[in-house]
Amino acid sequence: MKNKIFRHLILGSVCCCIAATLSLLTACNDEWKEEQYQHYISFKAPLNDNGVTAVYVPYTRHNDDGTPMYGEGKSHYELPVIVSGTTDNDEDITVYVGHSDTLSILNVERFGSPAYRADITDLYYKDMSQFASYSETLKINAGKNVELLKINFDFNGIDMRDKWVLPIEIKKHEGYTPHPRKNYAKAMLRVYPYNDFSGNYSATTLTVTNADDPDNATGMETARGYVVDENTIFFYAGTMNEESRVDRQNYKVFFHFIPENAEKTQGRIEITSNNPANGFVNNGQAAYRIYEQMDEVQPWLMHRYVIISGIDYNYTDYTSVEGYPMEYTVKGILTLERQLNTQIPNEDQAIQW
Repeated sequence: MKNKIFRHLILGSVCCCIAATLSLLTACNDEWKEEQYQHYISFKAPLNDNGVTAVYVPYTRHNDDGTPMYGEGKSHYELPVIVSGTTDNDEDITVYVGHSDTLSILNVERFGSPAYRADITDLYYKDMSQFASYSETLKINAGKNVELLKINFDFNGIDMRDKWVLPIEIKKHEGYTPHPRKNYAKAMLRVYPYNDFSGNYSATTLTVTNADDPDNATGMETARGYVVDENTIFFYAGTMNEESRVDRQNYKVFFHFIPENAEKTQGRIEITSNNPANGFVNNGQAAYRIYEQMDEVQPWLMHRYVIISGIDYNYTDYTSVEGYPMEYTVKGILTLERQLNTQIPNEDQAIQW
C-alpha cells in the first residue's frame, strides 16, 4: 500500500514538472513573438573619427554618363534612419530632424577650452550647416525599418582648411521616441568631399630638407590632399598637418591637375601657393598618371593609383619660431591608392575608405 501511494506521488510530481516545463516553453515561445525592446528611432552614424563620423561625399555628384547631376560642386549623401527593435515596424512614422547644438561641447571635450589657450579654437570642428540642406521631416512607412535622409551639399566656396562637421539630431516628438543611448539619436558627420585626386597619399618617397641642415632630409608616412574644386587639391607644405598647426592656413600648396589625354589618365600639374609671405617657389614641372590594376587574390577588387612625380618646391616657415624663418625644400613623389569593389555600381559606395 505504501509503495502504491509512493508511486502515485512520484507520478504526480513528474506530471506536474512536465506540465510546468511545457507551460514555460510555451511562454518562452510566445515571448519571442512580442517586441523585446522599444521601437526607438536612431541614425546609422557610428563614431569612427575622433568623436565624429567620417563621411566621404563626391565633390560633384555625377550621372551614369559622367555629367554633373546638380552642377559642379553639388552633391548629396543619404543617411540611414533606423527603427530599432526585434519586430518589424508596423506603423507609419514621421520623424523630425534638425540641427544639433552639441558641437561646441564636443570641441571642448576633444581639444580643450579657449580659456586655457586662445588659439585652440583653430583646431575645433566647424559647423558646416551653411553648405548643407535637408528636409526636417522623414516618413518611415509601416513595414520598413530603415529610411534614408537625403542631405544635399553645395561645396562651392568651401575651404577644407576647416574641419567641417554637420551636427544633426532626431527631435523629440509624439508618436515615436528618439533612441536614449548616447550618440544614437545624433549624427556628427565629418564630411570629406573628394574628387579624383584627393585623399591620403603615401609620402615615403617625399623628402623635406631644412636649408640649415641640407644633409638630413625628413620623410613622412602620409600627406593628405584636400579638395578645392573638381580638378584641384591642396596639401600643407612640408610636414605640416591639420592636427598640430593652428597656423596651417598660411601654408597651403595647391596642385591643379591638367589632363593631356582624352582618358585624363596623365597630365601635368601646376603647383602654386596663395600666400606670398611663405616664400613659395616652384622649381620644376610636376606630372601625374593614373593606372588601374585588378587584385590577384580578390578578382572583384580594383586598385586605382594616382602617382604625382616631379615635386620640387621651396617654402619658408615664418611662424613656428618668432623672428627665425626656416627655409625648406620639398622633393619627390606622392602616391594615392584607392580600392574599389567593382561589384558595386555606385562608385562612392564602391570605394573602400
